[in-house]
Amino acid sequence: MDISTNEEGRASVMKLNGRVDSATAPDLESALKKLVEGDKTRIVLDLADVEYMSSAGLRAMVSTLKAVKRVNGDLRLASPSPRVEEVLRLAGLTSIFSIYPNQKDAVGSF
Repeated sequence: MDISTNEEGRASVMKLNGRVDSATAPDLESALKKLVEGDKTRIVLDLADVEYMSSAGLRAMVSTLKAVKRVNGDLRLASPSPRVEEVLRLAGLTSIFSIYPNQKDAVGSF
């Protein structure tokens, strides 16, 4: 899994590429935690190039969402692949995450 982060307007955009599984989820969690600790609480997670998302990856996303919500921030998801969107739906997470069709819409929502 590759992670790249950049600032877009009022949000931090983290783009993931590859598989988010039990081996790579700690890297995702660490990268997200670093953003939050740096007072970056408006985060867009671009999931367009994620081919697989495990429960460990979902856990990292949910824990970050809780952390940023405590300080009036949000973690929004952009362009999840059909497979990742299905995992989110099956896990019942589509109701707690704001999901946007593309990165531009997600960033613009802040």
